[in-house]
Amino acid sequence: MNAYFTDGTEEGFFTAVFDAFRDRDGIVTSSRAFQMPIGCTPVDVASDAEKAARVKKKLRQYAPKSVREISLLLRSGNGQKEQIALEYVRLIMQKRAAVSEMLSLPAVIAAAEEIKKVTSEAHRFTGFLRFMESSEGIFYAPFSPDNDILDLILPHFMRRLKNQPFVIHDTLRNKAALYNTKECVIAQTEEKISLSLSEREASFQSLWKGYYASVNVAERPHEKQMKNYMPVRYWKYMPEKNGP
Repeated sequence: MNAYFTDGTEEGFFTAVFDAFRDRDGIVTSSRAFQMPIGCTPVDVASDAEKAARVKKKLRQYAPKSVREISLLLRSGNGQKEQIALEYVRLIMQKRAAVSEMLSLPAVIAAAEEIKKVTSEAHRFTGFLRFMESSEGIFYAPFSPDNDILDLILPHFMRRLKNQPFVIHDTLRNKAALYNTKECVIAQTEEKISLSLSEREASFQSLWKGYYASVNVAERPHEKQMKNYMPVRYWKYMPEKNGP
């Protein structure tokens, strides 16, 4: 048995599929914390554009939407995402057809669950993301999603904030999208960014905290209801839940 270690990129995964496809017991992962079974041999996979392209071409031949499905799956925060994707690829190759509707099969169920987690979280953050105005007039929004969704939510905010420079910062993965009203780039960044708030932003946050405190009746706590409306993992960057 071999464990194929990728660099975590989509191209790296499809390269590993090419190398591991005939290894029926092979495992594909990008996690360096992966605990290998006894007798398992580690194999480092170097991304190869040609190999990756050949796998994608074959997948599109059998299931035109499958490459997009796998791309979404690979954004999952699940540490076993590559192995789930590998089993999904193997099933497509076995059936020589699209399998996304074969919901009685374990490989399809597992893939569909991860894809749903990614797309649902991306949809939620189009409404949950909080921007702060810096003293330079740039809007800044930090967040730490469970899945790698930064570039999935970008088109929404580029449309909504077409004429407003902004930065959306994925603090969990240390990368940020920088938009200057004409073009947008995604770059690696530091975990923490020092931000000087504009006077208007500081005033808005103060007003919002005051409003929140005034409607929150201390004698009648409703934390459970709040958690139903807004899961705790989204509270981190909400002014009303942080600070005085």
